[in-house]
Amino acid sequence: MDFIDQLRELGLRIAKIKDTIQTEEATKNAMIMPFIQILGYNVFDPLEVTPEIVADVGMKKGEKVDYAILMDGKPIILFECKRSGGDLSINHAIPVI
Repeated sequence: MDFIDQLRELGLRIAKIKDTIQTEEATKNAMIMPFIQILGYNVFDPLEVTPEIVADVGMKKGEKVDYAILMDGKPIILFECKRSGGDLSINHAIPVI
């Protein structure tokens, strides 16, 4: 199955389960981790995907983000997760300055 098909399959699965997901942790397990895997990263290898990492970028100086994808030990992609269906605001963003 190619990348686009995997994304479509995940999207269809998320559409079916999104109303049953009640917590941020469940959202991460059911939606975010599968997405990171589709991107080609091993969510079970902390040298590749690190959960709860301190992010020193933008407004998140010294605060933790939910996941960071690492390359050569340095974060290259950050994920800040919220509960499925939860309200989002600009305060949840990770702006890079």
